[in-house]
Amino acid sequence: MPRLPALSPEEAKTVQKDLGIYTDNMDGTLPNSVLTLARRPNILRAVTDLWYQTIIAPGVVSKDLKWLAAHVVSVSAGCQYCAAHTGENTVISDMPAEKVQVVWEYETSPLFSDAERIVLRIAQSVAQVPNAVTDEDFEELRQHWDDDQVVEIIAAISTFGFFNRWNDTLATELESSPLQFAKDNLSDAGWDVGKHAAD
Repeated sequence: MPRLPALSPEEAKTVQKDLGIYTDNMDGTLPNSVLTLARRPNILRAVTDLWYQTIIAPGVVSKDLKWLAAHVVSVSAGCQYCAAHTGENTVISDMPAEKVQVVWEYETSPLFSDAERIVLRIAQSVAQVPNAVTDEDFEELRQHWDDDQVVEIIAAISTFGFFNRWNDTLATELESSPLQFAKDNLSDAGWDVGKHAAD
């Protein structure tokens, strides 16, 4: 049960422009996390500008890899809500579902390139407390990605420090589309809706 109720889409109509960005980029799903942020339109706009307009928007790193890295950091941080959304959004962004399903085999699976492996290793290590990224990891990252790409990768991963804490703290209720995606594609890896279930 959510600890703070989300606004209804009608109650959030003053931020309709900001909400459209989410439905356009998330296969029509309007996340409850966004409807909770909509209580403070200035915070919603800041988050929207940072994540959707700047980091996830087309850049120097593919959108699907940024979503997959966000998925790995979310699972590693224990946020089931974000794990479901990021997994689904990875596939919406044109990465095959099979890669999301076997993401925890990234070190050995032939589905992943060395460039992807190091991004996912960094994402997994970032979620640890204390941060487990090593100098060697970062050196390997820079062997595959230039400095501009590294900034975009680390920004995509780090932003989920906010989203994971936000949704896990508020026990945000998971919507039907990402819930079904997670049941179909993430359950074998241990995903469970937990506190994000509907009442």
